Amino acid sequence: MLTDRGWAALGASLALVLLWIALGETELLATGLFLTTAAIAASLYTRFSKPSARVIRHLRPTLVREGDQALVRTAVTNTGRWSIFNPTIEDEVLELGSARFATARLKPQSVTTGTYQILCRPRGIYQVGPTRLTLSDPLRFAQRTVELGEADRLVVYPTIEPLDDFPVVRGRDPSMHAVRPEFSHRGGEDFFTLREYRTGDDLRRVHWPSSAKRDELMIRQLETPWQSRALVVLDAREDRYENPADFEKAVSGAASVVRHLFASGFDTDLWTGTAQASSRDPDSFPRAMEALAGIRLQRDLDIRSVLSALRQTGDGGVLIFVSGRPDPNLFAAQQMLAREYPATILLSVSSEPSAGLLDYQRAGVVTISVPADGSWSSAWLEATRRTWSTVSAR
Repeated sequence: MLTDRGWAALGASLALVLLWIALGETELLATGLFLTTAAIAASLYTRFSKPSARVIRHLRPTLVREGDQALVRTAVTNTGRWSIFNPTIEDEVLELGSARFATARLKPQSVTTGTYQILCRPRGIYQVGPTRLTLSDPLRFAQRTVELGEADRLVVYPTIEPLDDFPVVRGRDPSMHAVRPEFSHRGGEDFFTLREYRTGDDLRRVHWPSSAKRDELMIRQLETPWQSRALVVLDAREDRYENPADFEKAVSGAASVVRHLFASGFDTDLWTGTAQASSRDPDSFPRAMEALAGIRLQRDLDIRSVLSALRQTGDGGVLIFVSGRPDPNLFAAQQMLAREYPATILLSVSSEPSAGLLDYQRAGVVTISVPADGSWSSAWLEATRRTWSTVSAR
């Protein structure tokens, strides 16, 4: 493909030919033919040349938080037998911009590198590359672009605010409140405690000595106690948020809670409406944060129907809703899951306190509400102090 310089050369050659016709000077004709020949040769050179090159891209870190900067270093090696003239190397980060660097000549087996920074905003999952190598002839009359290497993924986490302690929720034993609760990992066979038999329990787990002593069936509980399990539900319904800033604040709240629960030793599941990241996965925390990085608002989502499945698949424990302005459908979902999740916390994002929060408070739900420019850290700490003060007063 001819460059602007190549087209200018063709235009100049045409003008020189016209001048030759008018003036009869052979030097004008010779110069015009030379420019025409050079442009054609440059076009053939770039079209049929097959550059052999290898690209290595280092992205550090691959997982960053919103507002952070990522450093990218791209190295291109000429693995062919011939030089590459005037190479231009370009890396594009979809939706965030591109970086371009050039050199005059890339000799055989030599390496050229380029380093640039990416301002990671907003949250999301971005594609970096593949690298585009543009080569040209020595006169830069024509150029050709080829793609090298593979694309990398850049995952930008939502903003995470530090949270401390844990609010006292209904059904939670304050004496078990700890920064890092003790638990046996899901699926393990460590004996935890005894409890009364419930319909459907595996009779192979009956503890017969205790059953004979108490004159009722007692079951060995091997799973993680509910005080160490949690389910975080992010409400992504578009009509629950006044504006996109409120939704971003809710995503940040969900990310902050998930980070806090994982750091505190909880078995934590995350539900976002389209996917569920489970702590059964080896990379559960990165999966959860990646789900939050890519979450988008949804329309026509029946939250009651989709959450009803959690009654059969959920493991119980602490239920944490993160929403905008809570509505009766979300409250009905909370009531539906109350037996499996007796302890519930609601994080709400709204410019003004919602009257619907009263229904949750009457049901024993701890409510935490902030505006889009508020602080989850402060609101969480205030809820913790408030609920612990209530327990102490009793």
